[in-house]
Amino acid sequence: MITIENLTVAYVEEKRIIDSLDVAFSPGTIHGIVGLNGAGKTTLLNAIFGLKKKQSGTITYNGVPINKREMSYLMTESFFYSNITGREYLRLFKNKQFHVDRWNDLFLLPLDEIIDTYSSGMKKKLALLGILMQNKPVMVLDEPFNNLDIESCRIIRSILLKLKDMGKTILITSHIIETLTNLCDTIYYLEQGKIKNTISKPDFGKFEQEIFSAIESRNEKLVAELLGSAPLSGKQVKLYEPAFQRAIEHRDLFRRF
Repeated sequence: MITIENLTVAYVEEKRIIDSLDVAFSPGTIHGIVGLNGAGKTTLLNAIFGLKKKQSGTITYNGVPINKREMSYLMTESFFYSNITGREYLRLFKNKQFHVDRWNDLFLLPLDEIIDTYSSGMKKKLALLGILMQNKPVMVLDEPFNNLDIESCRIIRSILLKLKDMGKTILITSHIIETLTNLCDTIYYLEQGKIKNTISKPDFGKFEQEIFSAIESRNEKLVAELLGSAPLSGKQVKLYEPAFQRAIEHRDLFRRF
């Protein structure tokens, strides 16, 4: 169990990015942290992993201060040394029980090529292989699905669900709620450095509708003004219904993966 109490993190004294935050993450569970840009998602993960100093509060794992020995951390943008191959990168992680080539049957990476030649999606998959190779009880994943294709997203989803069943504590952030609703057991909505809502799986659909409705209603008038038009009338909505339907179909397709 990861327990966070009264956590405050600030880059400057008067501006708190994380503000007196309290939350607990149970093992054998996938926890999703969602919020708008600037809500504090990455800062929270950096504080948990020890990359960002906290102004106050405690972060414990099973009753003792958490440390990096229990955690693996996938950052949004992974760092790789120049002029090394994918295989050489994975050799940095010592795990004789991890069969690199068997795992790579899932990811199909050119492990003997220089990482500098990899695409963004390939680099993400290589970083994820490194996380899996560490085999820590806590996995902290910041935007793990960024730059991945549909097949890779599905593979990662399957892996994470099995790791959850093995008792891992998994934290995932995303600013796209659809990436979390088909995977997580609990979602925490972060706003202005605080957990505004904690949502369990049966309420994901309702929460998603409420968030989208609030965003759309808050911005509809300004969008209309900027485009030099009034909000869509009923007749106009009917005209654009095919486009709306295609957007919904794309969203539903993404959810299935």
